[in-house]
Amino acid sequence: MRPSGGSGRVLELDVLRGFALLGILFVNARMMMGPYGAFVGGPDSSALDRGAAWAMTALVTTKFYLLFSFLFGYSFVIQERSARRAGAAFAPRHLRRTAGLFGLGLAHAVLLYPGDILMTYAVLALVLYGLRGLAPRTALRVAACLVVVLAVVLLGYGLLTVAYGRPVTAQQYAPLAARTVDAYRGGFRSVLGAHLRDLPAQLGADLLFSPDLLAAFLAGLAAGRGRLVERRGRDRVWLRKVVVRWLPVGLAGGVVTAVCCDWPLDSRWFMVGHAVAVLTAPALTASYACGLLLLLDAMRPVAAVLAASGRMALTHYLSQSLVLALVFTGYGLGLYDRVGTAVVLAGCLVLYGAQLALGVSLMGRVRYAPVELVLRTVTLGRRPGSSPRRAPCPDSGQDPAADEPLRVP
Repeated sequence: MRPSGGSGRVLELDVLRGFALLGILFVNARMMMGPYGAFVGGPDSSALDRGAAWAMTALVTTKFYLLFSFLFGYSFVIQERSARRAGAAFAPRHLRRTAGLFGLGLAHAVLLYPGDILMTYAVLALVLYGLRGLAPRTALRVAACLVVVLAVVLLGYGLLTVAYGRPVTAQQYAPLAARTVDAYRGGFRSVLGAHLRDLPAQLGADLLFSPDLLAAFLAGLAAGRGRLVERRGRDRVWLRKVVVRWLPVGLAGGVVTAVCCDWPLDSRWFMVGHAVAVLTAPALTASYACGLLLLLDAMRPVAAVLAASGRMALTHYLSQSLVLALVFTGYGLGLYDRVGTAVVLAGCLVLYGAQLALGVSLMGRVRYAPVELVLRTVTLGRRPGSSPRRAPCPDSGQDPAADEPLRVP
């Protein structure tokens, strides 16, 4: 496979980004379509809609943001190497990039969707910079510890809730849901106010699960140091072993998560389900990624289409929220809590197909998509392609041994 979009890009990484966009779209659409995102469906949901929501929890929720986070950590290494090759200090570039991500995330959260992840990425990217000197194996050990500690905390809280809490049903939640529906179906100021009211709770959830995100960052950092995707992305035997070994674990964990979070267990089991997801979602995420890479030789045109969208993943991520906001809120059609899950997921497939087509068309004509161009300009401190100012010696701070190959059993 040749690099995509010019030198320095790894086709497999872009393919995985393009694929992850579909899972992110499914999850965000479920949260933006109505007030019952934490339930399998509202009081009047059909069996089809409940089944679709249950399947999303088992197969999609928490799996694809891990893939994006892993790729973020991997790209951190590539950006560091790029700065070194250009003779530029990496620290200022990284600081400008995180500031740009935070600004985009803040605008996204306030205007379109308070469940934004970019602000959390920006903050954790600073932590990742501080940990960049970790050896690959040490980074993996820290990542594993973060995952285990978070799972233990969630499990402990969940078991206390099961023992002493009371279940909350969709019917009991209905009065609060009605107020939320009125706010999101209102005009611009009403929707904006609803976003601002929901934002603190969303930031709290991001903070709670930030160890999981940081663990994925560190896994990507370790993989990037050892060039794992470049070495193993076309190793069919290794890819097949990953799928065979981890797919059953991931599927079993997804089923347990859906049983706890959606049905048949009640809301007291919600955190128990998320504890299981924290432990097992990486297995399903890795299986999805390796399974897709296994298929690429037989689907080269599909790989090219996915890679094109992967190159403009940030533009697609934000445009997905824009379309969903126009569909569900008072910004446009006001269909909040008026459409079933199954129909929404079908609509997501249509939107994703349109994005894939746009990616092929746009990235065949330009080097950067609109939002990527903005972020790239902020990162470099100049417009890409313009003459750079003379830079000081690279501020890599990197241990020469940190780029040694990561040995994978």
